[in-house]
Amino acid sequence: MSSTAANVKKTSGVAPCKTIRGHTGGVTGVAHLPGGQRIITCSADRSLRLWDLESGAQIGSEWRDEGDEAAMIAMSLSPNGKTIASGSYDGTVRLWDVETGKVIVKWKEHTSFVQSVCWSPNGGRVVSGSDDGTARAWDVKSGKPVEGLNPIKTGYKSVYAVSYSPEASMIVTGGDNENGFKIWNAKTGELLSTIKLDQSVWGLTWTSDEKKLIAGLLGGEYSIEIFDTATWQQIAVLKGHRFVVESITLFPNNRLLASTSSDRTARLWNLDTNLQIGPPLQHKNDVTCAAFSADGKLLSTAGWQDKNAYIWDIQAILKTAGLEDLLLIPDAQKFELKNKVCIILSRMKHANVPHAQLQAIRC
Repeated sequence: MSSTAANVKKTSGVAPCKTIRGHTGGVTGVAHLPGGQRIITCSADRSLRLWDLESGAQIGSEWRDEGDEAAMIAMSLSPNGKTIASGSYDGTVRLWDVETGKVIVKWKEHTSFVQSVCWSPNGGRVVSGSDDGTARAWDVKSGKPVEGLNPIKTGYKSVYAVSYSPEASMIVTGGDNENGFKIWNAKTGELLSTIKLDQSVWGLTWTSDEKKLIAGLLGGEYSIEIFDTATWQQIAVLKGHRFVVESITLFPNNRLLASTSSDRTARLWNLDTNLQIGPPLQHKNDVTCAAFSADGKLLSTAGWQDKNAYIWDIQAILKTAGLEDLLLIPDAQKFELKNKVCIILSRMKHANVPHAQLQAIRC
């Protein structure tokens, strides 16, 4: 089953509702903070920066690891919204405190640049993927490498993407010189499955129920492919991009997907129908990262060739297409998400996480 750009509903071009300016190098990562008022970006200019969404103004000074700086390539926000994990050109993985903008721990075991970082669902671990061909997992509380997972020798020349499964039982990797992706046991590092495809995989994300895995491809038809995780069979193909699918990001209700590409566009997809929504979101340069706001009403995009980040009014795009319901989260899923937060809180209490760190998580 596939969808193509021919299925796109005819609408006029869309422009960003705000442009974020200030970085002196390409913007390589973006994340929306809880509350909907702020975003964080990272850049090849070796800094992270905090921004006010309403005004577009930078908040405070840029964040730098003084005396040990390196260009930022990737970043990921922790599940509780309190910590940023970043991957750098020098192979270092750093954790940053969102409130202070300071580095709280850093890991230097990778021997080449870090292209992807991802948090475990409970925020207890970070997994990183590097150009050195390995993935590595780190324990946030102890600050030490996770035994059996440091490193995971993936067999790739370079690891493009890493992602924890929603139940934290698996880690998926995609990389160079081996087409497809690999599934690893998140506790032991054992290789569970190898899914062979016609092209390398550049981006990976799971649906929140862990029933589907979505992969963005490096070549061929530059498609996005969806897999049933019970059988690892392909169940859908999304076509429309004309060059490398750089990243994919999924809204938590599993119905709305955003993708970015070296074809200088970001695109929205209706996963109820597997059709593209509206026209492509046009950029002047490659688009390498994107992030939804917590309510899905905004999407931030950026790229390593561009010093700016761009904010898009997703609610307006969906309204024009008659698809505003794609932002709804069913009551059953709301309960499930709330229950997961309660479980995380309980586990963190048993792990003796300081009380101050628990304040941002409430059942």
